[in-house]
Amino acid sequence: MENVYECMFIFNANAYARNPAAAQKAVEELLGSVDGEILASRLYLEQKMAYPIKGHRKGAYWLAYARIESSRIAKLNRSTQLNDSILRHLFVKLDPRLVDPMVAVARGEKLAEPAEEVAPEAATEAKTEAVEAPKAPAAS
Repeated sequence: MENVYECMFIFNANAYARNPAAAQKAVEELLGSVDGEILASRLYLEQKMAYPIKGHRKGAYWLAYARIESSRIAKLNRSTQLNDSILRHLFVKLDPRLVDPMVAVARGEKLAEPAEEVAPEAATEAKTEAVEAPKAPAAS
């Protein structure tokens, strides 16, 4: 069964600075090697890491969303471990309800407007009417 995965890669920042296109190519090759369909792929940020990884203090974080056969994640994990320019990686299976908005944000697309909700004033009035005490019968 194919699922959509959020893939985060941390590249050696020095290597990324020398050749930014190499990171994108590496991600495309890794995901292509497991017949993954890339939905979005971009540099997330470049910053100092909380602790050194393999002697590196700074990393280039690359975010990708891909549709991958679940049985091929183990192969993707192993291929990523063997890539020297990738310091760390993480693959998270997305809930199907989150796929469209997450991919749209990663692509920089505008999200669809949410459905209209009841105005807060109308909701308050409805609650007030439902809570009103019944009127006492008029005395004769």
